[in-house]
Amino acid sequence: MTQGNTRGTAAARDRQARFAAYTAFAVQGLCFASLVTQVPQMQKAHHLSDATLSLVLLMVPLVAGVGSVASGALFQRLGSGPVLRIAQPAVAVTIALIGLTGDNDIALYATVALFGLFVGAVDASMNAQAVAVERRYGVSLITGFYAVWSVAGILGGLWASLSNKIDLSLFTCFTIVAAAGIAASLATGHRLYRGAEEGDGPTAEELKAAGRSVPWRPILIVGAAMAVAYLADAAISNYGAKFLDDELSASDWVAPLGYVAYQITMVISRGVADLAVRRSGAVRVVRIGGLVGIAGMAGVVAAPNAGFAIAAFALAGLGLSVIAPVSFSAAGRVDPTGLGVAVSRVNIFNYVGFVVGAAVVGAIAPLSADHGLRMAFVVPTVLIVVVFVTAKGFDPVPVEGAKPDAPAMERPMV
Repeated sequence: MTQGNTRGTAAARDRQARFAAYTAFAVQGLCFASLVTQVPQMQKAHHLSDATLSLVLLMVPLVAGVGSVASGALFQRLGSGPVLRIAQPAVAVTIALIGLTGDNDIALYATVALFGLFVGAVDASMNAQAVAVERRYGVSLITGFYAVWSVAGILGGLWASLSNKIDLSLFTCFTIVAAAGIAASLATGHRLYRGAEEGDGPTAEELKAAGRSVPWRPILIVGAAMAVAYLADAAISNYGAKFLDDELSASDWVAPLGYVAYQITMVISRGVADLAVRRSGAVRVVRIGGLVGIAGMAGVVAAPNAGFAIAAFALAGLGLSVIAPVSFSAAGRVDPTGLGVAVSRVNIFNYVGFVVGAAVVGAIAPLSADHGLRMAFVVPTVLIVVVFVTAKGFDPVPVEGAKPDAPAMERPMV
């Protein structure tokens, strides 16, 4: 085989893996959105109190953390591809099972826990595949994967709206999504990178030594802003549809549209964020994003009707979406290791924010039958002020040898 043929074969293999990774992100976005936008319908089907619903929603990120850690332990022996090929169809199956639980609460808790476990495994493995694609291509591609995730999430929210409009059962709604997800996963899963193709990662000793050279102070500054952004994201994702349904008396088919609007503006904002940072600097972009995010969240709190609230969710997405990507860029500037140590540390804060957001909103919402969620949304609205306080930290003094364009692995803002 000639050298040219060898390069052509390698390029074809990388294109296959890239398409398979895109598919994985799309399936995950579709499944997640289809589920969270049906939270009000699930609560009605199971006659759950607001307090019980809060515990069910909190279960997902907590168990997902376990799934993410457990799957990571398998990567060294199997690679991320085999884990993803098993976990992703399992996510789709559990969604269908959630729709099948009827009014059996024990079955609901068990299937939601399984959903969280497999979601965590998919989050870790699909990110590992995306980073492997970046490594093989030698250019930054991560934004494209998350754009695919968000677009699929928009489709999932629209499907939930349509299924409510035509009065489909939860089981039928989820089963159609599950069937599409399973078919896509099975059709492309064999094209994911195998363990040997992903390359060897750093040893535990190398990571430990590298960690000592990465300063914590700039990580904590941008991490605080990251946590606040994801706290607001958790509130919108988990409770946005319920807020429209319960407190603003939106129709069943209208309730999912708040999430759809939120995701649409996130895609738009992230599409121009890189250009804005290059022209105006990270600090100004973060401050403007924080200001727009506050305005959007304040609009949600003050919304007199569903249409106003949907517009406010869209405004919040427009501002909040820039914080996470710029956080990872700032982390890259203080990481001289080239091993993603700073990025992994910042990444912790998105899980912290999402778990705290689910817990805080879930704790406040049951306090008032009429305005509990409106009161709960006040918390992330006020806390976004942290973004302004920490904005200067998004332009840290670079550490010698740092690589600001290092790939970033993040859980998508959902």
